[in-house]
Amino acid sequence: MAYTTIKKPSDYFNTKLYTGTGSSNAVTGVGFQPDWVWVKNRSTTSNHRMVNAVTGSSELQSSNITNVGPDSSYFSSFDSDGFTIGTATDTNNNGSNFASWNWLANGTGVANTDGSTNSTVSVNTTAGFSVVKWTGTGSGTTIGHGLGAVPKIIFVKNISSARNWVVNVGEIVGTDERSLYLNATDAIKNDAAADGGYTYNNTTTTFSTAGGSGGTQDDVNKSGDTIIAYCFADVQGYSKFGSYVGNGNVNGTFVYTGFKPAFVIVKCTSASDHWIMYDNKRNEFNLTDTVLYPNLSNADNTQSVLSVDLLSQGFKFRGIDGATNGENRTYIYIAFASEPLVGDNPATAR
Repeated sequence: MAYTTIKKPSDYFNTKLYTGTGSSNAVTGVGFQPDWVWVKNRSTTSNHRMVNAVTGSSELQSSNITNVGPDSSYFSSFDSDGFTIGTATDTNNNGSNFASWNWLANGTGVANTDGSTNSTVSVNTTAGFSVVKWTGTGSGTTIGHGLGAVPKIIFVKNISSARNWVVNVGEIVGTDERSLYLNATDAIKNDAAADGGYTYNNTTTTFSTAGGSGGTQDDVNKSGDTIIAYCFADVQGYSKFGSYVGNGNVNGTFVYTGFKPAFVIVKCTSASDHWIMYDNKRNEFNLTDTVLYPNLSNADNTQSVLSVDLLSQGFKFRGIDGATNGENRTYIYIAFASEPLVGDNPATAR
């Protein structure tokens, strides 16, 4: 059974919806001071915006490789119950509906010397999440992540140069050097054949990153550039990072997570297709068919062919689109809990 030490998942991850005002204001109701905030304007075409406590108001976009910041017009502070936004339309357009996804790490970070290259790490070992910053070396190196557990998935972004978002999924698919681009539709990449690779060899203390100069490894370790990574380990009853095979049927493959999901992202690894994002706030009841695309700037989109049931123990796709449930296609997924299956308040179906 999926027992968990996390009795209330929303203490560590929470989706908060809000309406833009066009003037600087505080978004409250998150329930904690977040260390990674991801915001999307749901009403209009607009880039996804991200900020973290380690790099402050240096702001990233999952739907665009260009970095922005520091710029307080998007985000100006992390607060005890949320965050304060400025006047930028992507985070605070007057009258627009927004979604924010918020994770708890541990503030601005501390020095970590576990790797051959020193890093700054903000880590929450209970929730299996860390934000990691280092300066690229241009040669193969190891980076400390602070989790005390093997990261199952790592999001890496060079914040000094306009480079691809690299998502290492080797621990999910069972082969070290395999990655996806968060900003693109590409199928999974064999990084061993791509100019020396990206990130790999995840351990309980470090992960390895690419060497060489020029080419794709500059995405993750360009000499002199500042690199950021978001690292996640599985936490029973709270988070799960795994894979499944689609069946192309409205009675889709059931994916067991051990909890009722609050947030799910899915990406096909065997073919080129979009990343798809769901949560339990934009759709409060099943079927969940309101989607956003991390690699696109599109507004909220209701798509029955992408519909999913968020269940007490996992999720099941009810649509037949190739992005989520194509026959014999393979997928990776990212899921965080609203309620554990077993705990003080056992999960029930929606």
